[in-house]
Amino acid sequence: MHHHPIRRGLQFLAISLPLLVPPALAQESRALASDAIPDAMAQAASPEAIADYRRRLADYQEARAAFEAEASAYWTQIADKRRGRNAKRRQQVAVTLDDYVLTQPPTYAGPKRPINPEPSEQPEGPRKPPRYIPVVADFLRAAAEQYQFTPQRPASEMDFKRAYARYAATAGLTRDQAVRVYSFETGGSGNHDMQSGVRNGSRAISTAVGYNQLLTTNTVELLAEQGPELIRALNDKAVHLSGPARKTVDAKLAVLRRMVAQARAVPDEWSEHEKIGNSPQGWAMHAMVLDADVGPMLQTHKLLTSVIFARQKGYSRPLSAAELEMMNLTGDGTGLDMVTMPQAMREQVPTSNFFQRSGYERNPVAIRHNTVAKLLAITDARMDSNSSNAGAREMVAAFAAEVGPQYTSVTPH
Repeated sequence: MHHHPIRRGLQFLAISLPLLVPPALAQESRALASDAIPDAMAQAASPEAIADYRRRLADYQEARAAFEAEASAYWTQIADKRRGRNAKRRQQVAVTLDDYVLTQPPTYAGPKRPINPEPSEQPEGPRKPPRYIPVVADFLRAAAEQYQFTPQRPASEMDFKRAYARYAATAGLTRDQAVRVYSFETGGSGNHDMQSGVRNGSRAISTAVGYNQLLTTNTVELLAEQGPELIRALNDKAVHLSGPARKTVDAKLAVLRRMVAQARAVPDEWSEHEKIGNSPQGWAMHAMVLDADVGPMLQTHKLLTSVIFARQKGYSRPLSAAELEMMNLTGDGTGLDMVTMPQAMREQVPTSNFFQRSGYERNPVAIRHNTVAKLLAITDARMDSNSSNAGAREMVAAFAAEVGPQYTSVTPH
């Protein structure tokens, strides 16, 4: 199995926490937009106003260039340190505090870009429409077209939760891991078909669906890497059925085998799985997340792969839910970098060490909670506050019904 240290780096926490564009970037965007749209009074701009604008623009450009040089050097150092840590781990050499950048990223404190009083010499071109993000209806339609398949939906949300609890517990997730990650990812009230951003008629912000918010690419990757286990588990269910129920599961097994074969037909790389995930075939595969049998397995493996990865890397202590969420959000390699860090280091290491610049600058949560310790603390706090919501309480009840109220964990197979 390949693990991708920055596979969701640009979306880090974007699904689970209410992120806003930083004010400085918003002002910058407005200024740039104002530059491109001629003001109604622009033709009346005086020579003095134009000269003042050009002087202030020169000041802005000089300040901005100095900042960009400083920021570029900082983020180059971040990348160099990351490569150094990876090399040390490959050689089984201990990572120390010196292997991280311990200063916070530079922030721009110069003048704002001035508004151009002159009309734009170039007419504004047509705006590129935003990329369409498919929704649940698209996944269902694609499944019917690509595989002549309709997911078997649960009779109730509690049925799906109980199937998830049963499979997750058997596979090795703890109740606290499952419940608290669910609380963080969905706000403690999400259903099995909840899609990121889709509430009260609002548009989807990603293809992430369900309790642990799987993207289309996650689903393709899990089918490719965990496909044999998914087929085995579904076949185990089929052998205990008869009549129409057996026929339904057998038909589902045939579709699942086709999906797995097609997901495994490309190299086991995130970029290859992403290509499929962005196609109707990948949308069709993603419909399996909604299935009452296969969906709970996919949701489980989204987290279980991180638990197993940590164990394979020699990390034997059980992962807290917040630690597991860091791996879930940032990718196993990057997440484990934070998880294995002693508390004293967590207090000192900036969160910027685990981002690319573009992802960090769009993430006010990581900027505001700017050390590993603070980021884990806000994640725990969000889990605490959401765990009292109705869906989270139902999830606790599902675990109690399936595996007993005292259940904490079992050994992963």
